[in-house]
Amino acid sequence: MVAAYKKVFGSIQPVFDGQKNVYTKDPLPFGKDQVELEVILPSAGKDRVFRVFIKWLAQISLVALEESLGGRTKQIPYDAILALDAVMRYFPSMTYTPVGQSYFSSPEGERHLLGGGREVWQGFHQSVRPSHWKMMLNIDVTATVFYKPQSVLEFMCEILNIRILDQKKPLSGAQLVKFTREIKDLKIEVTHCGKIRRKYRVINVTRKPAEFQFFPLQLENGRTVDCTVTKYFLDRYKIKLNYPHLPCLHVGKELRHTYLPIEVCNLSAGQRCIKKLTDMQTSSMIKETSRIAPDREQEINSLIHQANLNNDPYVKEFGLTISNSMMDVSGRVLPPPKLQYGGGTSLNQEGFNNQQVLPKQGVWDMRGKQFFTGVEIRIWALACFAPQKTVHENELKQVEPMFNYLKSTFTGLQLLVIVLPGKTPVYAEVKRVGDIVLGIVTQCIQAKNVNKPSPQTLSNLCLKINVKLGGINSILVPSIRPKVFNEPLLFLGAYVTHPPAYDEKKQSIAGVVASMDAHPSRYAATVLLQQHRQENIQELSSMVKEHLIMFYKSTGGFKPHRIILYRDGVPERQFSRVLQYELTAIREACVKLEGDYKPGITFIVVQRHHHTRLFCADKRDQWGKSGNIPAGTIVDVGITHPIEFDFFLCSHQGIQGTSRPSRYHVLWDDNNFESDELQILTYQLCHTYVRCTRSVSIPAPLYYAHLATFRSRYHLTERQHDSVDGSHKSGHSEDKTSSLMTDAIKVHANTKKVMYFA
Repeated sequence: MVAAYKKVFGSIQPVFDGQKNVYTKDPLPFGKDQVELEVILPSAGKDRVFRVFIKWLAQISLVALEESLGGRTKQIPYDAILALDAVMRYFPSMTYTPVGQSYFSSPEGERHLLGGGREVWQGFHQSVRPSHWKMMLNIDVTATVFYKPQSVLEFMCEILNIRILDQKKPLSGAQLVKFTREIKDLKIEVTHCGKIRRKYRVINVTRKPAEFQFFPLQLENGRTVDCTVTKYFLDRYKIKLNYPHLPCLHVGKELRHTYLPIEVCNLSAGQRCIKKLTDMQTSSMIKETSRIAPDREQEINSLIHQANLNNDPYVKEFGLTISNSMMDVSGRVLPPPKLQYGGGTSLNQEGFNNQQVLPKQGVWDMRGKQFFTGVEIRIWALACFAPQKTVHENELKQVEPMFNYLKSTFTGLQLLVIVLPGKTPVYAEVKRVGDIVLGIVTQCIQAKNVNKPSPQTLSNLCLKINVKLGGINSILVPSIRPKVFNEPLLFLGAYVTHPPAYDEKKQSIAGVVASMDAHPSRYAATVLLQQHRQENIQELSSMVKEHLIMFYKSTGGFKPHRIILYRDGVPERQFSRVLQYELTAIREACVKLEGDYKPGITFIVVQRHHHTRLFCADKRDQWGKSGNIPAGTIVDVGITHPIEFDFFLCSHQGIQGTSRPSRYHVLWDDNNFESDELQILTYQLCHTYVRCTRSVSIPAPLYYAHLATFRSRYHLTERQHDSVDGSHKSGHSEDKTSSLMTDAIKVHANTKKVMYFA
């Protein structure tokens, strides 16, 4: 292989992007002809041989990139950025275990175990980004969850919370289902073939134990007989199974009968866990990975020093140099907005009336304040599920009849308060019946908060209940709002939530939330199912049209002069496609209402899952125990896009770990916003979230879009999930299933009038 490699590339050191592109600094020795290279990958069994064809594709100019970074052209040459990224990633990808744009290594010494066969691996993120006048290398420390390398028998016992020594009987049906869900799609390697450690992917777990699991065995004379896995291992390998009563792993291809006893299999090392963690595992993960800002800054600097990037052989080959210091950028802190509650009008010494507050570091106290518009609760009911330690199916069946009885018995019932023992399936059923079936406002509360209620808990409950019943907690003081509020204005928050990465069939859910008043305080939500992992909101035109009509009715006949959309969840590579599709959809919605109705549209993508961190250059500016940047910190120079309008805003107070600023990328702006005005507007909207007395990390309408889509996941029952997983095969059945799923998240007419998702 080495000789063939040298024959093709000579002294050139190419880099591979892991997909199909190879980059070189100098021209290829064979010019633009196509050459063939044989690649042999050693395997536990027979070596795998591949034939690779290499041909010249294009020449990438860094001159065009330099011109765009200097603002002399309006087009960023992303092919050049991809090439630089491939150069920077090549050596780490061969040294560490890559996951996306991050790299991890197996823990040395003490391992942080999460239970369930999972453990935490520490690593670092690395990506190349364009900025003003120069390319930037984004480096951050990170962590993720991998499966602990161990025997499958030990893994099974961890999953099922049983001891190996006690496992003398077959698995129950529930245990089998749970184990299958966890082991499916993982890679295992066998231990019964000596030094040869063949690897397989698990496609299923047999329902029968090894001693009763038959498979067709072909004899030397050509005959085929049925043989059990237990007998085969005894005859073929002289291995008497210790656990013949346990099931086998079905590996390889589904149509082939390759069954392996659990006790001869190990989990392969270096497998990342993409399945959902339990609440306890998530909590343990956060504790393990959380770092206060000064500590994270020090870790990143140490990482840069250890990496010694300028001695990377491929970085040197391409003539690149990297600064070993963090980028110094100028930032500023925006002033917080004044908030208005209800009631009195007398002024205090600071010029506030006694129902106004000015947040400090994103936090304010509403003690002694009244809601701007409070709701009187006259008829309400209480249902308690707390005494039960476990929730049986018959308890779930009691929810709908109970709610029906209460609604029919007590005319004008406004609110149902539900006491739950903790995390329980009853919650999803309560929300399904309340939101979808009957249109009754429900408020769940955990039993521990009933037994020992704190003032803060009771205050937060009141915040939620008031808005669910149509009230308004607080508003932005009108005199401090940006001038854009002088005309009717519609705020939209849009988000698409996708099923877990390991799920290849469930549909995605799109949610659009829109303001219904001038404050803005009241919002309405529209949620629809769409194709699996489709990022464009497919029915956006009809959803926006519905919100425009609701806004018109709610405000007494006003049409929005401007529409401002905050859109979350869009990968950077899809900016252009999503903008083109969704901007057109919004315009179509307007034209469908009136042919000449053309409000100005501002389309802003909000990114939260990135690795840019901001640290205070002066320790005196650090805030709180975490040493974070102050709430309201904004950066719009130095590390931002060289051409387009984007900015970083940390709108919340970082309590635990290091604050992550949200990145706002303005993809379209008919409204000709000045940067200061749009930034202040965005920051103010982060103070209007109704569920707490804190500013949050993203504008309230976008936060509500998240809540609405997450609520819809609860509305989908297990039976309907199973239908999506493929229990229906015919076209007619698929149509029926789609209809059922659509009805499952369609909220009641009464529910739609209030902020049920809060």
